[in-house]
Amino acid sequence: MFRQLADPGDPSFHVHIDGVETVARPGDTVAAILLRTTPHIARHTPVKETPRAPFCLMGVCFDCLATVDDETSVQTCLVEARPGMRIERAKGKLRIAP
Repeated sequence: MFRQLADPGDPSFHVHIDGVETVARPGDTVAAILLRTTPHIARHTPVKETPRAPFCLMGVCFDCLATVDDETSVQTCLVEARPGMRIERAKGKLRIAP
């Protein structure tokens, strides 16, 4: 669906998505990494379990919600990836973060 356009010589680091180590680059948002990683979704809706992907990428639509480092309902389009981050795609009903 999406591919990285960065120079292969650019520095990289790893994050974990659903327990799988994934390459990220400085400046990547968590949503961008989710869009590059199969399946290209961030969450499943609470009622019908419909898959949803990051959509607006500016913090308006809430389709990019995921669990990041044990914090639920994180808008991944607003979070820059850091080395070692643990990201889990949301499934079903979640607690809304304050």
